[in-house]
Amino acid sequence: MRTVTDDAPLLDDLMPWSVRSPRLGRDWVVAPDARSLKARWDTLVRAEGPERERLFRPTRARTPESSVSALPGQPTGTGRFSRESGPCPAPVRFGLGPFDEQWLIPDHRLLDAARPELWRVADEHQLFAVEQPGAAGDGAAGDGAAGDPGPALLVSAVLPDGRSPAGRSGRIRPLHRRPGGAEPNIAPGLADLLTARYRQEVTAEQILAWAVAAAGPVPGGCGVPLTADPRLWSSGAELGEQLLRIQLRGARGGDRPRLPGGRRPYVRAAVPPRPEALTYDPGEEALLLGTGRVSPVPAGAWDFTAGGVRVLDLWFARRTAPAEPGTLEALRPGGWLPEWNSELLELITVLALLAGLRCDQRELRRELASGPRIGRAELEAAGVLPVPAAARLPASVLDHHEEGPEGQFALV
Repeated sequence: MRTVTDDAPLLDDLMPWSVRSPRLGRDWVVAPDARSLKARWDTLVRAEGPERERLFRPTRARTPESSVSALPGQPTGTGRFSRESGPCPAPVRFGLGPFDEQWLIPDHRLLDAARPELWRVADEHQLFAVEQPGAAGDGAAGDGAAGDPGPALLVSAVLPDGRSPAGRSGRIRPLHRRPGGAEPNIAPGLADLLTARYRQEVTAEQILAWAVAAAGPVPGGCGVPLTADPRLWSSGAELGEQLLRIQLRGARGGDRPRLPGGRRPYVRAAVPPRPEALTYDPGEEALLLGTGRVSPVPAGAWDFTAGGVRVLDLWFARRTAPAEPGTLEALRPGGWLPEWNSELLELITVLALLAGLRCDQRELRRELASGPRIGRAELEAAGVLPVPAAARLPASVLDHHEEGPEGQFALV
């Protein structure tokens, strides 16, 4: 029986430049609130000698004596951290796994493998596509059924860590190879081929949107079946654009996600300072955070999984799980923060809207399975595949100097 991913090109072929997941090396450099990061930094720089080293948590890649270059685009120091006494660099938003935007101290001296090539192209024009390890099978991504790992492909406007809830590392694929939205990270010749086949202009953004709607797992990666039907391409790309707008949460000039009318969730009972458990009342469509209550919460939002883990459970645990005493991670809010209510309501909205489009994704995949497709043989005949080796390498993007270790200058 023919499946939707038979003969489908890999996302690795359609968006050939990818970067490995950043490796932070220490948990205290990221937090759900920026104030905790500043408190941790201040505590660390006040410590001296062995205490500073203990709090720092050295690894083979980073110690307080490591000498490294500046993180591209970030005005942070390059002197050895053992001599650091200044204020904390301004924390930046960072994607910690699927759907969880937290805060990060953007200091290269603290990050084991920051992947500078990603930071060089991270700007207001950039989007990052992240394959989800162990994504769902030929059914629609994120069906919510038991054992369903969730979507095959997610997109973020903030730099993501590219890891699954279980910590598995994935590949991060920027949409653009250069800052300013220049040079799309799309296989050379692909957009021209699709434009000719569909008799309508096909852009890099549309190719990414199509991939979000149609991608599924195949041996060796994430498969993106390409239809040969112009009508199906148009409807699938439009569906993908809807999915993208929801995932981007108002970034890149879009509207923030909202459920229609009276379906918008609200905090009906205040969340206590230390909610001990997160539960769901399906009859009342209510999310319970201890004695706190949020409703209405559609079942699709509660059931939504990524990497086989319920998204709301993981989001809640990362804000309430106890930290080891005496560590920098233990410097955290004393109770539930008001801004977390707003973040939770938006997350519920995002998950509910994505769940509401699953039927459309299933229908797209059914039509793909039975209709004509552009397979690997046609891409090879057109010269799109195999992808040139240069397309898999980062572009030379610098028109200025970057500060190297100990204030020296480096040009990459």
